[in-house]
Amino acid sequence: MPYMDAQTSPASGPDTDIEETETAETPRKARSLAPLRMVYREAAKYPTQVVFALLALLVTAGATLAIPAALQFIVDRGFGAESGAEGEIGQWFRLLLVIVFIIALGTAARFYFVSWIGERVVADIRRKVHRNLMRLSPSFYEENSPKEISSRMTSDTTIIETVVGTTVSVALRNIFLGIGGTIYLFWLLPGLTIWLAVGIPAVILPIVIFGRRIRSLSRDNQDRVADVGAMVTEVLGAMKIVQSFGQQDRESDRFGGAVERTFDTARKRIVLRSLMTSLIILAIFGSIVLILWRGAESVAAGDITGGTILSFVVGAMIVAGAFGALTEVYGELLRGAGAASRLAELLEAKPEIAAPARPEQLPDPARGSLSFRNVTFRYPARPETPALKDFTLEIEPGETVAIVGPSGAGKSTIFQLVERFYDPQLGTIRLDGVPLTKADPADIRDRLALVPQDGVLFSADARDNLRYGKWDASDEDIWEAARAANAEKFLSDLPDGLDTYLGEGGTQLSGGQQQRVAIARALLRDAPILLLDEATSALDAESEQLVQQALDALMTDRTTLVIAHRLATVRKADRIIVLEDGEIVEQGNHAELSVAGGLYARLAKLQFAANQAA
Repeated sequence: MPYMDAQTSPASGPDTDIEETETAETPRKARSLAPLRMVYREAAKYPTQVVFALLALLVTAGATLAIPAALQFIVDRGFGAESGAEGEIGQWFRLLLVIVFIIALGTAARFYFVSWIGERVVADIRRKVHRNLMRLSPSFYEENSPKEISSRMTSDTTIIETVVGTTVSVALRNIFLGIGGTIYLFWLLPGLTIWLAVGIPAVILPIVIFGRRIRSLSRDNQDRVADVGAMVTEVLGAMKIVQSFGQQDRESDRFGGAVERTFDTARKRIVLRSLMTSLIILAIFGSIVLILWRGAESVAAGDITGGTILSFVVGAMIVAGAFGALTEVYGELLRGAGAASRLAELLEAKPEIAAPARPEQLPDPARGSLSFRNVTFRYPARPETPALKDFTLEIEPGETVAIVGPSGAGKSTIFQLVERFYDPQLGTIRLDGVPLTKADPADIRDRLALVPQDGVLFSADARDNLRYGKWDASDEDIWEAARAANAEKFLSDLPDGLDTYLGEGGTQLSGGQQQRVAIARALLRDAPILLLDEATSALDAESEQLVQQALDALMTDRTTLVIAHRLATVRKADRIIVLEDGEIVEQGNHAELSVAGGLYARLAKLQFAANQAA
């Protein structure tokens, strides 16, 4: 931050308002600066830069405090009648220029080092928070919105960067100026300085009275801004739906209402802040005027020189400006403390699913057996409704088991438990005879390959999306997997082949193409257990047939779990498990279940009749 950002000239004061950009919610517990300790610990990892920043800070503060003394010499010795040498006035002005030069160099050094520290600390915090987020279980994201977490990772870290790279520097500089200037004034004119000190409580009183209310309104305003951001993200992400249903005007009105609520809260904060600032200005500069009045009378009486009173006035304004600036930076420090508190929550969050202290090793080579015994599971966000109830299922190595049933029956829950994203409240799940709770989750997931219902792709090129399942795969392996998933043709037709950027979420590809890339990714992983969650749901009939042939070959000698609503895709399964309300109501092969007259038969009849009618 340049030297002019706070109290550069003696005339600057507390009316130098630091504009607040409320972009993130400050937690309501952030009523002190204690959460900033986390930020200080990160900054302390770079002692060399911190020392240089402090040295530059001390130099600029000391040079600033030398200005009043230099002005005293200029007036009393340069302009005074006792000035004997013609060039003496130039000597003192040259001294003043040297001081200005030192201030300029010191400010440049201070700006560089504190800005470097701010950016470095923010980068380190972001990396630490992101690393911890990668460890957290899906249940954490059920209770904490990813949009809100994204706000913490961006807006809150920006606030911390401002605090570390600017606010702390300004606060320390003004503390040095305030204390050093007060000492100088007591040495220069102790009587007048005492009168100046009387005005300090008049400055502190408005801060105490208004400060808490302003902080509360600031938090409310940040809440409203966060709501606006979430609304924008939601609506823009669903723009096709908004326009399809002609809801543009309604969404604009809803957004306008949110913006107006934000403005109303901000207006209340601005009114209180304006009132507090005016009272502080009145107290500070009113005290200075009264002191100048008394000083002028002393000059007229011959008790002090004109240079002395000028030096005192300039010093008093530096001190007043320093204490006035502290009233501003304290609010900024509190905002930084709030941001640090929110980031600390993410940094300190512990994963509910973690490896045991001494994980049990899975058998090598892998067999691919899965066992569910009396498993009952409730999602943390819906504890009153069991997703699975007393669920028991034995899956043999190499077996293909299809899981069907109406929506909400618990099909996807089985996959999430197999991948150990959650642990059941009751019962045991085993992989190759080892309870999942005793194994390292990373080892478990190494033996699984998933094709999700929606082909989730990343904002990267085609190569990186394909090799996400096996990062060290060669291009030859990638093309082989793409060929097996019927993705080779459209991938080779891309402008830059595998180097083609696929856009955010793979928007450069159609839904069916995205799904085939996801299938190729799972093929490339070559894991002993394959999880297919509606793997062919986004494909046309021709592509589905080709991909199904590739999947049939892939499933050979592998354990495969298939979730399917389209029952035509599970006819060849060794066993079909029919779920309803989290319980197994039927199981058998397609032929057996079709003649049993149960839920599967009813679903099959409805689907096949609909297909024939189509």
